[in-house]
Amino acid sequence: MKKLIVANWKMNPATLAEAQGILESVDDFLSSQEARAEELSLVFCPPFVFTEEVAKILQSSHLAHRAQLGAQDIAMDDTGAMTGEVSGPMLTKLGVQYVIIGHSERRWKLGESDDVVNKKLKAALRNELIPIVCLGERTRNTGPPAGGWQDFLRQQTTATFAGLLADDVGRCLVAYEPVWAISTTPGARPDTPVSALQSVGIIRDRLATSYKLQATSFLYGGSITAVNVGAFLAVPEFSGVLVGGASVNKEEFVKILGIAVSVSS
Repeated sequence: MKKLIVANWKMNPATLAEAQGILESVDDFLSSQEARAEELSLVFCPPFVFTEEVAKILQSSHLAHRAQLGAQDIAMDDTGAMTGEVSGPMLTKLGVQYVIIGHSERRWKLGESDDVVNKKLKAALRNELIPIVCLGERTRNTGPPAGGWQDFLRQQTTATFAGLLADDVGRCLVAYEPVWAISTTPGARPDTPVSALQSVGIIRDRLATSYKLQATSFLYGGSITAVNVGAFLAVPEFSGVLVGGASVNKEEFVKILGIAVSVSS
């Protein structure tokens, strides 16, 4: 199975020229890999202001057969007076196929509740977009509340997917994103595949119990770099990775893709 590499550019880069440079570097690298590059699928999630131009670049380059367009967020509603929001119909008209839902920065920094994330997830599904649903605990403390981080993950999973049918949940990719392992989090420490699989197991069990799903596709997304990407991609339970800051450093991102190609071949 192909490994999926999702590039979340966040509020970067500063200019369209820099965005073009990243895509050109990726295009050059993948073209040099010939058949080996067929083992990867790519999704680029640029800031909204670059979405249309990135779509044009993807369609007019060799990346057209290797990469798809994603969005970093979606409005809860398809129409209405929602200043600053971008709706699902708007995204689909631009050629967006994937959308990140409930990223930790939106949950923890911008205060998105599980209810808001749930509504955005439903908006993505309603508009035939593929949701990349981010789940993850903020700490690994085992003290109060009762059940600690394990119960937090169960509750977050239940609330995020509330009201969906099994077929809808089956259309989602789940990105496990431990906040405590993200480099910008105070006191952050790296996660390991063994630790991540403990959390993935909790999420998978909750989805299997609630929706009778036989399989769920998981990505890992906690500060992926060229140093750790190989370890996570080597784990069969992970279908790919969600790359943040490293995806706008073209040299680092090409290194990540090179390792991904090697692991997948």
